Amino acid sequence: MHRQPLATLSVVAILLAAPAASADEILVLSSVGIEAVVEELGPNFEKASANDVTATFGLASALKTRIEGGERFDVAILTPALLDELIAKGLVAADSRTVVARVGLGLMIKAGAPKPQAGTVDDFKRTLLAARSVTYASSGASGVAFLKILDDLGIAADVRAKAKPAASGDEVNANVLGGVSDLAVLPISEILPVAGAELGAVFPDGVQTYVLMAAGVSTGARGAAPKDFVAFLAAPSNDGVVRAKGMERGR
Repeated sequence: MHRQPLATLSVVAILLAAPAASADEILVLSSVGIEAVVEELGPNFEKASANDVTATFGLASALKTRIEGGERFDVAILTPALLDELIAKGLVAADSRTVVARVGLGLMIKAGAPKPQAGTVDDFKRTLLAARSVTYASSGASGVAFLKILDDLGIAADVRAKAKPAASGDEVNANVLGGVSDLAVLPISEILPVAGAELGAVFPDGVQTYVLMAAGVSTGARGAAPKDFVAFLAAPSNDGVVRAKGMERGR
């Protein structure tokens, strides 16, 4: 018989022991990079704990600004650097910081379009230089990483001259689906759910960059439910969901 890790059993035991009468609403502000995982695991947590999860998704940097502006939340799921800034400001409890998953970058194309060649760094460079237009979320973690990669490869000026920077992941999607750009740079987890688009290629070894997602609990949160939700997201029993959504566990 397969034995679950003790950490997983502990999380499940806590959830099953929570009485329905103590149900709480957990307000989650989450990066779109891990949206697919949260959308699947949120309802599972609700069933197991009788608590309600209300999640709002956006670019991590924008969510951090909203938190700093006083927006109420119980759990924040952002990049570790942004979460650490909130910890330093006393807005997130330091002992709650938990790295949940990481995700690599990929090239998104319109469904049915020719697959871009990106098996090697040289292939990747040629693909970007040959593209009619490349779109990316300019203030998102993936967009910032992509611009650094372009600098490192020495092709920043050429690619940026025909690039279509976007204000959000939704705008990136629209640029590809509407034919404005033939390639988009996004975390793989943000590409897989997009109807009408597909993962054209994964960034090759040598330039691949991973975006980490870390969860933390607000210093103003009450009760155990927010901490239980973070533990549930990180539970080994949910590794399969994380992988299915294009992510992996990371530190």
